[in-house]
Amino acid sequence: MKTEISRRAIVPLLAAGALPGCAARLSGMPIEGARNVAYGRHPRQRMDIYVPPGGGRDRPVAFFIYGGSWANGAKETYGFVGEALATRGFVTVIADYRLVPEVQFPVFIEDGALALRFVRDNISRFGGAPRQLNLIGHSAGAYNAMMLTLDRRYLAAIGLRSNDIRSAVGLSGPYDFLPFDIGVARAAFGNARDPAQTQPINFARNDAPPIFLATGSADTTVLPRNSERLAEALKRAGAKSVSLKIYPGLGHAGTVASISSLLRWRAPILNDVVAFLDSAP
Repeated sequence: MKTEISRRAIVPLLAAGALPGCAARLSGMPIEGARNVAYGRHPRQRMDIYVPPGGGRDRPVAFFIYGGSWANGAKETYGFVGEALATRGFVTVIADYRLVPEVQFPVFIEDGALALRFVRDNISRFGGAPRQLNLIGHSAGAYNAMMLTLDRRYLAAIGLRSNDIRSAVGLSGPYDFLPFDIGVARAAFGNARDPAQTQPINFARNDAPPIFLATGSADTTVLPRNSERLAEALKRAGAKSVSLKIYPGLGHAGTVASISSLLRWRAPILNDVVAFLDSAP
């Protein structure tokens, strides 16, 4: 089967600090919270937490996972996402995780599970509601988010239940990309004994939480068919709430870059994500 990831190498989204709006304040008030909070012993197991202006209690939690081919990325680059969601009322977490080539599948997913356990156990200190954990991921991060959401084993391994995930959002994610016929996929997944166990589409289930899949029609890095096929598989499995939106003319980076204050004119990604999260039961 032809791979659903473009044969062009998947490169880091952009160099650190290069995303428009990442350094700009999105409100008149500084975003409070904490930086470089450890959720494990490895130097990459650190997270930044963004608290809505004015604080509060029992706020919904948005856990954002960035992409970068499972080999690149830094939480600081995506501060604009933390600020954008915090100004909309979400206690927002952005966590680093271990990367290829230091690790391979499934370690980068397991780090996400470990970070989620820390968030569930500690987020109330920052005004977040432990039972309102919403996952959001872009590109490789969307893959991680969907594996955490759909494959029950990762959360079970660290003492969480699958229903601890209230909802999940995937932006331009690879979900159905066998065989591993490009370098970045081989580097991340070439060690897998059973490649089928690496594919989110194979874990579609009827009791999945609400899922919103978004992609751009002009994405040639991770083809839109990934989102379309996962949405179809979830609906066939009987999942109760699955939404798919394809944004005309938007490329791969556009689905996350449009969250920034300077590029929101390109697509209503932020509004659509917030509306979806607010609608989750």
